[in-house]
Amino acid sequence: MRGYRVVAHNTATTSLNKIHDDEVARRYGFGGGLVPGVDVYAYMTRVPAEAWGVDWLARGSMRARFLTPVYDGDEVEVVPGEPVASPTGQIVGLELRDSAGRTCAVGEAGLPDEPERLPDVAWPAAAPAVDPPAASPEALRPGTALALAAHRFRADRAGDYLAEVREQLPLYAEAGVAHPGWLLRDANYVLSSNVVLGPWIHVESVTHHHAAVRDGDTVDARATVIREWERKGHRFVELDVGLFVGGDRLAARVTHTAIYRPRAEPA
Repeated sequence: MRGYRVVAHNTATTSLNKIHDDEVARRYGFGGGLVPGVDVYAYMTRVPAEAWGVDWLARGSMRARFLTPVYDGDEVEVVPGEPVASPTGQIVGLELRDSAGRTCAVGEAGLPDEPERLPDVAWPAAAPAVDPPAASPEALRPGTALALAAHRFRADRAGDYLAEVREQLPLYAEAGVAHPGWLLRDANYVLSSNVVLGPWIHVESVTHHHAAVRDGDTVDARATVIREWERKGHRFVELDVGLFVGGDRLAARVTHTAIYRPRAEPA
């Protein structure tokens, strides 16, 4: 498998999540606004998508854990390990390094020989919040159901997203399929649309694909809070997210973890 180099771009400088704003991020001890984790994830998907193509988008898996920030304008490198055989397919380790050689994210991608069985999960019915509460342990109790309104994937409009994440792999335009990073953004939105957040930080995502999202498909997200906890002054939340096409067909399942309330800003 080939590695991949890309100049990182902060797509969220005007986002309501001010951890992507230079001034706010520096108050939390960072060097500037953080490139969104969903976009770092998108960079990492280049390696398996180039190697395995639409098969990976339809039935592959991906795990990415974000260790240290990626900053706008820095050239980062996605370094794959040697693919190894598993009892059910292939797995490759992935590491994303910044221009100083620091490891910013780690993970792995997999391609099973056969499609995985659909998970035996029924996400509780929920409607998108009209008047979302402030994010808190009470608002994010385990078992809480969240939802994101359906929206349509249009291949003829996907170029804007691909340009944002600096993706030039012909696969997406030629096959008319959604980029996995575009899908993962919904795992962010299903959280940020249902509770009011201050600055927050994406920590990890684990995705299992069950169907490629194709031109004209409608996509909606349904999520259940799995865990909410405190560690070293940060409050974390973990979501079990189902991304559906056409209202009833599971396209991907994502375990999505975030620090929804960082510890107080340094004095």
